[in-house]
Amino acid sequence: MADRNAKIHGNAAGRYFVDTSCSACNLCAEIAPDNFKLTSDGTGAIVIKQPQSPGEEEICKEAKENCPSEAIGDNG
Repeated sequence: MADRNAKIHGNAAGRYFVDTSCSACNLCAEIAPDNFKLTSDGTGAIVIKQPQSPGEEEICKEAKENCPSEAIGDNG
């Protein structure tokens, strides 16, 4: 389970976030490329845009559910 207190710096403000347990596998960015990307140093992923439509909400949820590190959290 992702830890709000261990968010990776650079996550867009809002419901979804990625924490420091991220293994940088890039699966979230493959599932939701408009919402997630790897950090510039490649050590983890961040949320670059919070979902703004039901479709984006669904793919962000899918990314969270499929994260092998369970590093994606949501405040909802």
